[in-house]
Amino acid sequence: MSQRLENKRALVTGGGRGIGAAIVRRLASEGADVALTYVGNEEQANQTAQAARALGVRALAIHADSADAFAVAAAVERTVSEWGGIDILVNNAGIAVIGPLEDYRLEDFDRTLAINVRAVFVATQAAARHMKEGGRIITIGSCNAERIPFAGGAVYAMSKAALVGLVKGLARDLGPRGITINNVQPGPVDTDMNPATSDFAKSLISLMALPRYGSGAEIASLVAYLASPEAAYVTGASLTIDGGFTA
Repeated sequence: MSQRLENKRALVTGGGRGIGAAIVRRLASEGADVALTYVGNEEQANQTAQAARALGVRALAIHADSADAFAVAAAVERTVSEWGGIDILVNNAGIAVIGPLEDYRLEDFDRTLAINVRAVFVATQAAARHMKEGGRIITIGSCNAERIPFAGGAVYAMSKAALVGLVKGLARDLGPRGITINNVQPGPVDTDMNPATSDFAKSLISLMALPRYGSGAEIASLVAYLASPEAAYVTGASLTIDGGFTA
């Protein structure tokens, strides 16, 4: 693996497992020091951090609930304090509460927006205060911003669609400073929360051009590109990586 991110300092929210952990490992493999946030499984988060250290970089696991705006900002500040700055922010933390309209709880609506949208803004605002020219911000959205082919996903789809506009607007704010911000929209990905072997997965695979789930490593490869010097002219974009789910 090339070391195109050598001496870069990154923070990945929700980086303890799933897609986030794959992103942590990929950034580390390319030479970046990586902090990650987690909320539920400390052991798993520490294992991800240890896997990054095994690749020869510094790594740090920070407990921070993305529903708590103060905790999100504090995680950014902790990263800056530990690494002496921040060059890459990956807003990966997210939740999906699926349910019928008539039963959908307002608490789940508010928590979805707090984690999937507000936390992205809070982390970006905090990180941008410390970023220099060449900084990279990547948000993990969803192809469901463009297509939601099952009932019960309206609030989740809305939260991910909001990121499209947020990233476009923030690109205008950050562009004059030489900082890019982009939105990665994965399709179905094989994780412990959404395994490729479930009945739900079978229903989604039938809708795809490539009849399979993606892997966290495949999503991480696109994130690594956007974090690299090669993507210096890409900003304000929503890049879909979904196996043809929205084709």
